[in-house]
This record gives sequence, C-alpha cells and structure tokens, in this order.
Amino acid sequence: MPPAILLPLAGCGDEAAREEAPPVVVRRADAARSEWLGTDDRTDPALWLAARTAGHPVPAGDAAVSALKAALDQARPHFIEDERMIANRTAQVTRMIAGAPEPGTLISGLTAVAAPTGRRQLYGALCQHYVNLRSAGADHATALDRLRERYAAQGGPDRDENGADDRRPASPPAPR
Repeated sequence: MPPAILLPLAGCGDEAAREEAPPVVVRRADAARSEWLGTDDRTDPALWLAARTAGHPVPAGDAAVSALKAALDQARPHFIEDERMIANRTAQVTRMIAGAPEPGTLISGLTAVAAPTGRRQLYGALCQHYVNLRSAGADHATALDRLRERYAAQGGPDRDENGADDRRPASPPAPR
C-alpha cells in the first residue's frame, strides 16, 4: 500500500481499547518519587519531597509532610518561585551534595537568608550559591552564615545602603 493509505489505517482498530481505559486522574503511588514535579503535576510538593527523602510513598498526614508544608509556606513569600520549583530545586541540591541537610532544614535555612533582605529572592540562585560554598568545603552552617553576610548587603526594610542594621528606637508619640 502507498504510505498515504497506511497513515489513516494506523489508528484504526483500537477504539474499544481507548474507550475502556479510564482517564488518568490520580498518578501512580510512586509518582512522588519521580525526578521532578512538572508544571502540570498536581502532586503536593511537600508530599513529593517527603516521599523522595523517605525513598517510598508516605501518607499525606505524615509528620515529615507537615514539616515540609510549614517550611514551604514560610519560604513562599520570600522567593519568586512557587512551592513546586522550591521543592524541585531542594531535591536537586540534596542530590548534588554529599551530607546535604534534610529538605526542610535546607528550605528553612535558605529562607532565613532571604527573609531579612525584604525582597523576594530567586531560590534557584540562592541554591547555586549554597552548592558552590558547600563544594568549596563549607559545612551547612558556615555556608548559611556566608550567604547571610552576602545577602545582607542587599539592604532591606531595616538596613542602610551598606547593609548595616538601621533600626532606630521608636520615638515617643508627639504631644497633642
């Protein structure tokens, strides 16, 4: 047969199979251990990260899931990326560094670096700086200390142009 005839016939014969197959509503139980959370993935980032850390599926009510949800909720206002991307970057960092901290510890530590700047930061860029410091031999606490020093220079609501603490005692109210 000519190729033009084969193409229309290639899809024939499996209509019944397509009609019988249920639509995909819930992903496989091991989806939480997939390599990344895609943009169309509806898996809870905290659940996904907890399952990746555990190496097996975990129930949604697990304490690790709750702790990661709290860390992601705390991080969200300080970063440009959403929870899904924060979870993806955190998983990437924990794969890249031997002896990396637990994901919740990493997220909380990097949030503590970003929050005082008073600006939303790029979580991915902060992760890269963290990885560079760890690769150069810094431990977790030292890497966070160095990042705090660097990011403090950005200023913030209570910082002057040099990054120094600029809080002044509150002045008494004006007399009426």
